[in-house]
Amino acid sequence: MREQLLPTSAIIGMGLGKSVALITDGRFSGATQGACVGHISPEAYLGGPIALIEEGDTIRIDIPARKLDLAVDPKVLEERKKSWRLPESTKLEKGSLLERYRRMVGSAIRGSVLE
Repeated sequence: MREQLLPTSAIIGMGLGKSVALITDGRFSGATQGACVGHISPEAYLGGPIALIEEGDTIRIDIPARKLDLAVDPKVLEERKKSWRLPESTKLEKGSLLERYRRMVGSAIRGSVLE
């Protein structure tokens, strides 16, 4: 679960902090600025809803209600889900800590603990 300081810094640096939101399955540090929503679960890597978002989709963010809505017809999302494929993984040395983590860690929805 990558830290998102680089993309949030780019958004702020480009002067887009009041017009762009970052929605991610990543995490944020205390230096994050602007409208940022993290720890979306299930994660994109697992084929969760964030994996099905496409360029031009509308996402409604209601900060006081702590609610996100992907404004895409459920039938369209079903079609996208049918064509979704697990991303190709980077080759990791067998037995390395990172390889073990990728193979054994659970979803962030359960705390990303080793299972």
